[in-house]
Amino acid sequence: MQSIIRAIAFAALAATAVLGTTACSVAREQQTVGSYVDDAGITATVKARMAEDKNVSATAISVETLNGTVQLSGFAKSEAEKARAAEIARTTRNVREVRNSIVVRP
Repeated sequence: MQSIIRAIAFAALAATAVLGTTACSVAREQQTVGSYVDDAGITATVKARMAEDKNVSATAISVETLNGTVQLSGFAKSEAEKARAAEIARTTRNVREVRNSIVVRP
């Protein structure tokens, strides 16, 4: 009976430790697991929308997201392409801010 009680107590302690650490930060930026997953979804959505758009070269533009802020970098062939990439990011759901560091290179 003692060993069963110990096993249950240990399992409860282990479960508490696992559940308690899931809300801890997953990166140096002190980002929670939930916001990391949200940011990954935003990044994927922006990249997919760029890939669908004929006026934006999705392979030449990098997209990173941190706490809802989207950072665009890479190269565009024109100011119109740079502006379109920013518009795609800005109109994506859950995006709080867009930082457009795309360089126009003909």
